[in-house]
Amino acid sequence: MNPLCNRCNRVVYPTEKVNCLDKYWHKGCFTCEVCKMTLNMTNYRGFEKRPYCNAHYPRTGFTCVADTPENIRLKQQSKMQSQARYREDFEKSKGKSFTVVTDTPELQRLKKSQDQVSNIKYHEEFEKSKTPHPQGNPSPAAFQPMAAPQNYHRDSHPEPVSQAAAAPPPSAAGKRYRAVYDYAAADEDEVSFMDGDVIVDVQQIDVGWMYGRVERTGQQGMLPANYVEAV
Repeated sequence: MNPLCNRCNRVVYPTEKVNCLDKYWHKGCFTCEVCKMTLNMTNYRGFEKRPYCNAHYPRTGFTCVADTPENIRLKQQSKMQSQARYREDFEKSKGKSFTVVTDTPELQRLKKSQDQVSNIKYHEEFEKSKTPHPQGNPSPAAFQPMAAPQNYHRDSHPEPVSQAAAAPPPSAAGKRYRAVYDYAAADEDEVSFMDGDVIVDVQQIDVGWMYGRVERTGQQGMLPANYVEAV
């Protein structure tokens, strides 16, 4: 069945048929919508599935929008959303999230404490590799005087307790030490102190560790020897 012409709505026979813009036209009906100039397949220009000549082809122009405060706000909001979306996609492509951390004094103090603890752990492992201690570092309880047995009686044991059994391990000859760094205790048998604190009643445990009492706080425990200096 022969189709109908889109212009005159009459039957289009194969000898006079023009198939263009998804429609069928007579050769004489394929004209410009404005000036009715006869067109062909080489000089027509289509717009919304209608033929136009080059002179009457509709021109699309830009629409002017006034820069009102509301439009400026929407423009800035869209720009910020685009930047946030770009940064989010960029961080996802790296496989980790983006976190902005302010370098506050509290964070600086925590970072310094973590560095000091890491330094202590490193020195501890280093000293163990140099002079291994099979029994490990002695605890503060090892320096307490030996208690008498429960069945002890003065008449049955007239001999006095020996000086070596009751006395604590040799101390550092009454020396006082001053802390040159802050230290946070990493275990229950250790003691914390700050730069400038005075350490008294010091007992040398090994090359890397001491046992003493912080004069400012009254707390006592083990402390790293490379964090203090003799006064």
